[in-house]
Amino acid sequence: MARGTSTIEAIYRRHVQTVYRLCYSYLGSSAEAEDATQATFMKLVEHPRSFESEEHEKAWLIVAAKNHCLDVLKSAAHSRVVTLDENVPEPSIEDEVFADEPSEVMQAIRRLPEKYKDVLFLFYYEGRQTDEIARMLGSPPSTIRNRLADARALLKKELEGGGRT
Repeated sequence: MARGTSTIEAIYRRHVQTVYRLCYSYLGSSAEAEDATQATFMKLVEHPRSFESEEHEKAWLIVAAKNHCLDVLKSAAHSRVVTLDENVPEPSIEDEVFADEPSEVMQAIRRLPEKYKDVLFLFYYEGRQTDEIARMLGSPPSTIRNRLADARALLKKELEGGGRT
C-alpha cells in the first residue's frame, strides 16, 4: 500500500464531517449516511491515491461520496427496503439531531434535484467559489452560477410552501 495508515487516518479526520453531511443530504438517514461515509473512505483505503493538496483530497472525496450515494439510491436493494413496508416513517428526529443540520432546511435541500443539491452543498457548506465548483463538476462557471440562483429560488419556494409560520 503506497499510503500509510496514519496518512489515511489524517485524511479521514480532515474530511469525515464533509463526507457525512453530503451523504446525509442524499440519503436522508444517519444510518445510511454513516454506511456511505465508511464506503467512501474504504475506496481510498483499497485504492490509495496521491493528492496534490488537501483541497484535491476533499474534491475527490466529495465526488466519490456523491457517486456512491447515487449508486445506493439506484440500487435494487435500496428500492426494496423502501417499498417493503409502506408504514416506514420518514427519517426520524433522531436522524436529524445526529446530522448537525437544521431539519427543515436539510429536508428541503434533500427534495431538490441533484444538480441543485451539489451546488448548494459546495457553495454554502464547503465555502467554494463558483469558479472552483465549475472545475470540480466539469461545468462552465456560468452554468454553476445559474444553478446556484435557481437552487436558491427553489429552496426559498420549498421553505415558504412547506415551512412553518
